[in-house]
Amino acid sequence: MKHEEAFYIGYVTKTRGLKGEVQIFFEFDDYEKLSFDVVFADMNGKLVPYFVASAKLQVNKTGYFNFDDLDHVDKAQPLLRKKLYLPLSHMPERDEDEFFYTDLKGFTAIDETLGELGEITEVNEYPQQFVATVFYKDTEILFPLNEDFIIEIDDEEKVLKLDLPDGLLDIYLNK
Repeated sequence: MKHEEAFYIGYVTKTRGLKGEVQIFFEFDDYEKLSFDVVFADMNGKLVPYFVASAKLQVNKTGYFNFDDLDHVDKAQPLLRKKLYLPLSHMPERDEDEFFYTDLKGFTAIDETLGELGEITEVNEYPQQFVATVFYKDTEILFPLNEDFIIEIDDEEKVLKLDLPDGLLDIYLNK
């Protein structure tokens, strides 16, 4: 499986007990709707399958998982802090009118002051906010996807209109 054929759900935070059980922290919002027969761990850039023997989801965006063939804490150690993915076929259906910041990937970002910034190449979720990446004047620029900065999202034209704070891009451009 390739990264393009999967979506990110979270990462392994720690082991639990001596029988190879691990705790997973979910960064995917609707983790309760996911089906877990197999998860893929990013091991040095390759997605490696781990077949789920049991899963106990918690209300605090975590879950406790046992995997086939991981029957001891030592065997689970290599999974610590590894990102986990599911195949795109496991992505839950969503309503037509539902829109997520991650949907902005591929949109053209246009700032009110600076004009067109470029295509959003990546949208990453961090604990406090979502951050978009564009290449502007041959430089990678990151900016928060914050309601205060977003003027309009044109889903038809795939355009994101922004009013970024003065000086934000100068951080990247004045090196």
